[in-house]
Amino acid sequence: MKIGFIGLGNMGAPMAANLVNAGHDVSGFDTLEVTVEGVDIAECAAAAARGAEVVITMLPNGTIMRDVAAEIIPVMDKSAVFLDCSTVDLDSAREVAQQAEQAGLLAVDAPVSGGTVGASAGTLTFMAGGSEAGFAKVEPLFDIMGQKAVHCGGSGAGQAAKICNNMILGATMIVTCEAFALADKLGLDRQKMFDVVSTSSGYSWSMNAYCPAPGIGPQSPADNGYQPGFAAELMLKDLRLAQHAAESVDADTPIGKLAQRLYAQFVENEDGKGRDFSAMLPRFEKRGRGSEPRSD
Repeated sequence: MKIGFIGLGNMGAPMAANLVNAGHDVSGFDTLEVTVEGVDIAECAAAAARGAEVVITMLPNGTIMRDVAAEIIPVMDKSAVFLDCSTVDLDSAREVAQQAEQAGLLAVDAPVSGGTVGASAGTLTFMAGGSEAGFAKVEPLFDIMGQKAVHCGGSGAGQAAKICNNMILGATMIVTCEAFALADKLGLDRQKMFDVVSTSSGYSWSMNAYCPAPGIGPQSPADNGYQPGFAAELMLKDLRLAQHAAESVDADTPIGKLAQRLYAQFVENEDGKGRDFSAMLPRFEKRGRGSEPRSD
């Protein structure tokens, strides 16, 4: 399959490489000078998209995704698939899907879970929205880049699933870090804490698969000085998207809102920027009661 891939950053580059390794012809573009083995680097986004059966985008936000869509939709072949794997706001996802469909294209929004490790290993989970026909055409690509793809519904449903998932993830990571900090002050050994919680009713992905305590559980960013697998500022972005969506449909999400405020304080007022989102643990280790978040 001839594939255009726009956005060859920490996530996009390994995803594109996996497609090349599976035998696909990939033309890519990024605003930064990048090299991905096997990917033909185009001079612009439109050049990467022209003649492709599927164009994949992996971009930082909805504004950039809209700009790229405006550039590539007019040059894409009819019946090609616009597959956006970015995590963006629902309005952007739905408006771009409508523009693509009006141009005779198939549109699928399919944000991912699994981080840079999953992108490299080809074990991402894709949460897809869009038509059945579009999903069916790109499903073989999901099998290469990931381990699971779920068709969640119409346009925007993939984004809805992603922000709901990451609202849970952000909140559970915070309380996991709080619990380790509390256990320390209560004199409870961290390994014993993990052994109990990871096999009891408090288990979660944040505890069992991505433990924020160094040297405890499976290998995680905590064991690498909290170098990001999933950066705290990206978690903040997703939590803000969740709150924006909640406001648009009048949903009461007080824990999600508090998680957003805590990550905003961590990233914008403390030392969280550029660190993994699990670096909340050393943050809580240094704090006592009465410290309230100061920023939304």
